[in-house]
Amino acid sequence: MEYEDRMRISTPEGVELELTLAGLGSRFIAATIDHIIKFLAIGLLALVLFSIGDVGYAVFIPLSVLIFFGYDILFEVLSQGRTPGKQWNDLRVVRTGGAPVDIRASAIRNILRLVDEWTISFIPGVVSILTTKRNQRVGDLAADTVVVRERPRVAQAPVAVAPSAPAGWVRPSDAPAGPSSGTPDWDVSAVTAEDLSAIREFLDRRSSLPGDVRQRVGGQIADAVAPRVGGAPESIDRERFLEGVAATKLARSA
Repeated sequence: MEYEDRMRISTPEGVELELTLAGLGSRFIAATIDHIIKFLAIGLLALVLFSIGDVGYAVFIPLSVLIFFGYDILFEVLSQGRTPGKQWNDLRVVRTGGAPVDIRASAIRNILRLVDEWTISFIPGVVSILTTKRNQRVGDLAADTVVVRERPRVAQAPVAVAPSAPAGWVRPSDAPAGPSSGTPDWDVSAVTAEDLSAIREFLDRRSSLPGDVRQRVGGQIADAVAPRVGGAPESIDRERFLEGVAATKLARSA
């Protein structure tokens, strides 16, 4: 069987974008970091609760279970699919359509860790990751999620010459300026021609889209392209991000 290390998603505009799938090794490292943090938190909880007597003993187990499962769900929902372990290892959980993971999907995939990780010494999860085309464990299959790899956010050295930015680009105050007054200094070398085509089509048509559709489509494209862009501030508005990627990509290719 030939296993895929990439997956393609289709935007509502009919353009396919490509995401890099996380492998077994990187997922194991991320999970190990998260488990260490969880066990430390549970250990600290035990020290506090056991010191207060019978009441502490009574609530220790339910609170420990809450920490063990709530940890992953909380971080995945509030931190765009990234637990501390995943963030350290440049990984992110997303829906198979490229959308951010929601609380229902996160709850399903993490409750099923009982099957993936805590039965027969992690064997079901390992086998599932190695034998599915999208490197999904049982919890991912049930929740319709995948784990993808992000590009590390590192700044690229400025280039000597860059043309003017496309119409509509305004450099945000928190984005580093490149040598051209209109372009940010981001690493866009991994952004493909298909990515750029989707971005430019959206930017050209956004003014004609209803507000909710414009926000949803722009967000989906930005979330799909973001793992391949280095140096962009995470707090940047999604449309400003897409404008910056288009401007920088065009500048680099000139």
